[in-house]
Amino acid sequence: MVSVIIPAYNADKTIRKCLEPLMSQDYAEEYEVIVVDDGSTDSTPHMVSEFNKVRLIKQENAGPAAARNKGAAEAEGEILLFTDADCVPEHNWISEMLKPFNENKEVFGVKGRYKTNQKEIVARFVQLEYEDKYSYMLKDKYIDFIDTYSGGFKKAVFLEMKGYDTEFPVACAEDVELSYRLSNRGYKMVFNPDAIVYHTHPNRLLDYLKKKYKFAFWRMLTLKKNPNKVTKDSHTPQIMKIQVLFPPVIFGSVVLAAIHRSFLFFFLLLLTLFVFTTLPFAFKAYKSDLTIGLFSPVLLFFRAVAHFLGVLGGTFYIIKQKMLKKFSIEKFKTEFKDFVNEKIKEFFR
Repeated sequence: MVSVIIPAYNADKTIRKCLEPLMSQDYAEEYEVIVVDDGSTDSTPHMVSEFNKVRLIKQENAGPAAARNKGAAEAEGEILLFTDADCVPEHNWISEMLKPFNENKEVFGVKGRYKTNQKEIVARFVQLEYEDKYSYMLKDKYIDFIDTYSGGFKKAVFLEMKGYDTEFPVACAEDVELSYRLSNRGYKMVFNPDAIVYHTHPNRLLDYLKKKYKFAFWRMLTLKKNPNKVTKDSHTPQIMKIQVLFPPVIFGSVVLAAIHRSFLFFFLLLLTLFVFTTLPFAFKAYKSDLTIGLFSPVLLFFRAVAHFLGVLGGTFYIIKQKMLKKFSIEKFKTEFKDFVNEKIKEFFR
């Protein structure tokens, strides 16, 4: 038995397209489809109820991590497959997701692949970003990163690990954190590029940059919980980490050049070095998409800026949470001490 779990929050624009191909998969054995409605205020529950073969579970709004965990807890399958409400699985998606589990009993997790049919420049760039990461992942036999858009786990292991961390309130990086935990425990995970779901990527630059900022922001919490993954993982090309360092020094050199022209050399040098780091991606992109190949250095710089700001924001968030927690503990200690002293005084009166 296999269980497909889809968290949904105000997904009435996409959920039908997600569920329709899941009703006609080429997988011949028994499987169930579960949609966990995360407190939607639109017509999502009504649309889901139109599919007789779909089990609808409702909960108060608690975030996608909690919704997936609820679906997993109530699932009947020994294998849990996850996708998102804005994804459209191919007709053989379930079969392809299960193939690595059947071929290798040591596999506990499987990651699938994104595709898109979009024509906008930004969306095409996003797809090539994913393709670049897929190429990076294929170098390793086992991986340490499974996205929720096309992910599968053995249920026993998923429940043992207590599922996704609900400290992540939004759909971002909770999948990375679980993957890192599984990897650190020695569970083997693999990438199957033939397990495909289609997705609508951001098609405007601002929307894309907001997404990159959010990803970098919450990745900091993930790395705080799994510090051994700071230096390397199977999903993030090392050059991306180097590129994040360029925006602050480039902008700093611009300020210095405005003060004194002699610093203009450093600005041009840093800019040249950054462009140099983009060439491997640009050449690869150029082979399949001429326009993206030409624009990629500029887009990669904007991405580096968004990532840098996200790293800053995420770092400040962690510091803030730590200070609030410390303040709360100190406040509790003070109030408790005052309470005990007062009771002692009352006792000896």
